[in-house]
Amino acid sequence: MLTFEQMLARFAAALVLGAILGIERELVGKGEAGIRTEMLVAGGASIFTMVGLVLPYIVSAPTGNLADVVARNSGFLTVIGNIVVGIGFLGAGLIIKGDDRPHGITTAALVWATAAIGILVGIGLIPFAATATVIIAIVLYVLRRINLSERLERNAGR
Repeated sequence: MLTFEQMLARFAAALVLGAILGIERELVGKGEAGIRTEMLVAGGASIFTMVGLVLPYIVSAPTGNLADVVARNSGFLTVIGNIVVGIGFLGAGLIIKGDDRPHGITTAALVWATAAIGILVGIGLIPFAATATVIIAIVLYVLRRINLSERLERNAGR
């Protein structure tokens, strides 16, 4: 069972990692899902994940039979699956079909990835969550630079 201090530390870590990913969106002017949104997504996903982890202990407390509760009621693990589904709906709301192409797909994908970061933190895989956050931030930065360079070259050739 997680202690209050462990839950608080995981929640704080999720908020920090979400903020790191949100900074990238803020810096490129994608305010639809900036620092606050990414922090809330990561923090919320970590909370739901921790609920899924502690639920068997809470349910089994009156009977004292944790093994039986886990064996018969693994439904608490579906909490993580439902995070993915719920975030999908949030991401869908960020995608807007413009005249020439859809907009917001990268932002929606980042919200989805941020939820995954929150889940990792919630289950205690904080080093992997931190590494994944740094890699995602670097990938976003590098690919934006490559895309910008290609656009500049195309526009210069016109």
